[in-house]
Amino acid sequence: MHKVEHLDHLEKGIRQLVEQFVEAGRPSVLHQSIEERRAGYLSTVPLAGDKVELYSIQDVNIDDITLRLYQPVDQRDLPVLIYYHGGCFVSGDLETHDQQMRQLAYEGKALVIAVQYRLAPEYTYPTAHDDAVRAVQIVREHVTAWGGDRNRITIAGDSAGGHLALVTCLRLKEQGDWLPQRQILIYPMLDASGTSTTYAQYGNDYIVTRDVLISGYEAYFGDLPLNHPEVSPLYAENLTGLPETYMLTAEFDPLLFENEALYRKLLLADVDVHCRRYLGVNHGFFQLAGISIAARQSLHDVATMIYR
Repeated sequence: MHKVEHLDHLEKGIRQLVEQFVEAGRPSVLHQSIEERRAGYLSTVPLAGDKVELYSIQDVNIDDITLRLYQPVDQRDLPVLIYYHGGCFVSGDLETHDQQMRQLAYEGKALVIAVQYRLAPEYTYPTAHDDAVRAVQIVREHVTAWGGDRNRITIAGDSAGGHLALVTCLRLKEQGDWLPQRQILIYPMLDASGTSTTYAQYGNDYIVTRDVLISGYEAYFGDLPLNHPEVSPLYAENLTGLPETYMLTAEFDPLLFENEALYRKLLLADVDVHCRRYLGVNHGFFQLAGISIAARQSLHDVATMIYR
């Protein structure tokens, strides 16, 4: 069993998780059922820290799209955040991200709307993408009645959710009707080939492994070409005209280099883009505020972005 090369560069809480993972023999999701994989994701919720109490939290279902509305205060015209959860297209739900949504609503003084899109393998491409776009349309239609400002909408997501946020903005741009004020991409899944240098460097030891990521792509996209722009949006040809973009990356993430490659492509496309790499953490750290300083800082940073 090889030694983890950068173990002493990790935050303490993250390091303990990685040590436990390695000592357990680096268990692979390839040996888990989809139900076990989803249950495993849910089991990490306590690492997100305490729940913040808000004025109102309610679930609504419109046109078979389930949304959870987080309203921090009894006010109108709040900035709006539409959020797609991560989970590699096969897991994650409203519960896995509940603490983060509460915190963003509270600190960002925003109406946060979490989207429950359909998951693979039960639902394959383009179901989640279509759900993501439909959710935005529903929010635009109803958000004023819910207390939000339809002219201050941010679209965001982490991992597979970051992928969905980006593709949603690309689709909206092509439709030419309207765009959100900004998009926030938290270590998004961008390249289904998994061939970047950081896949090789950080794809085995840091819990969210190459197997986790690639198996998610395969379950959702099947045999579609890896360079298809909605499979691997890193290869989308026309990025010009996207809204202001914020990217959050993790130092020990297999996706680090593809994330930063997108940042450079957005710069070349004259998009107003900002990128911050959080040190000492792995893919998924945004959900670990109970044990990670960087996670707490990233939540604060995202909340600040929404309120601008």
